[in-house]
Amino acid sequence: MNEDFTNPVRLSLMVALQQVDEVDFRTLRETLGVSDSVLSRHLAALEEKGHLVIRKGFVGKRPRTWAHLSKTGRQSLAEHVQALREITGTL
Repeated sequence: MNEDFTNPVRLSLMVALQQVDEVDFRTLRETLGVSDSVLSRHLAALEEKGHLVIRKGFVGKRPRTWAHLSKTGRQSLAEHVQALREITGTL
């Protein structure tokens, strides 16, 4: 198991990112049902560990933030999910 994913918000975030190539901050926040500060904190922590990549830019004159899983993050999540399956006996 990967200790980085034991927090329910982080696990949900990783699974949400697994489903897309890249997603914007607002969509992630709405999908997960968390506040801006909670999402920012978890994104930063997972980026620091190398599980995801954050990209910042502009749409028109408005700043935007996007995130996507890194190759390491995809592999780490797959290993974590496999460990959970083994623990629960749902191979």
